Amino acid sequence: MELDTSTIMLVFFLFLLTISIWKIWAFLPNKALADDDKTEESESELTRVMIKVIKNNQGELDEKELFLKITEDESFDSKLFWRFNLNRLKHLLHAYYRENPKCETIKDIYEKNV
Repeated sequence: MELDTSTIMLVFFLFLLTISIWKIWAFLPNKALADDDKTEESESELTRVMIKVIKNNQGELDEKELFLKITEDESFDSKLFWRFNLNRLKHLLHAYYRENPKCETIKDIYEKNV
């Protein structure tokens, strides 16, 4: 049986492509990491802490003050939420605003949850 060069190249290409795909699949994380703060439970925990801090301060906070108060709160787990920053807080606030269309400010969140 005689194989020409293009057939051999195609077979090796497919073989190496299969190995490459397998290696990529094998090394991708398949389960959530212990310190993953992007899960639904983590989101709800952060939202709960955010609402608690807003309630404790009567809604008289801007985003930077809210961020500082959240990170200083005793129920905030700094080891779990080690990536929490001002951008993450803004994302959390906007997600809350989307879920509750009548809330547009931090003061509105306070008034809704009192």
